[in-house]
Amino acid sequence: METDANTTPSTPSTLSTTTDSARAAFAAIRVSVKVYGALTAAALLAVITVAATGHMVNPFMWVRAILLPLTALLLHRLTVSASGGSRRAFERLRGISVVLPIAIVGVDLIPGVCPWWYAAVQALGVLPVIRIAFTIRGTALRAACPKA
Repeated sequence: METDANTTPSTPSTLSTTTDSARAAFAAIRVSVKVYGALTAAALLAVITVAATGHMVNPFMWVRAILLPLTALLLHRLTVSASGGSRRAFERLRGISVVLPIAIVGVDLIPGVCPWWYAAVQALGVLPVIRIAFTIRGTALRAACPKA
């Protein structure tokens, strides 16, 4: 584990995010959150465009297209808090980054719920969240954020 002269021992409520590798990992997570937000916003714009051109858009697509950009805001808030040392935000980010892709892809695989193009856009949109899940479980953050 890398140490820094300004590092304090980790306590159950705070994380040691002062190492260069931890900072780099959180920077990668922040980029992934921004990409996820951009992709979910693009999906919302696609739904609006499809509806405006007179094609069928079901209520599921509207609800999902509106809620996913809001989850990007939640992920951003958790990332900022976790990079600031919040163990609670770190643990929530770890959980959400695993559950969110499974939930999105799993629901999209139910026949008849949404058109194939929408399922493809949603699957593309969760790739940054999968990157978050792998990054947050990587060696840099495991060392900086040991279990209590």
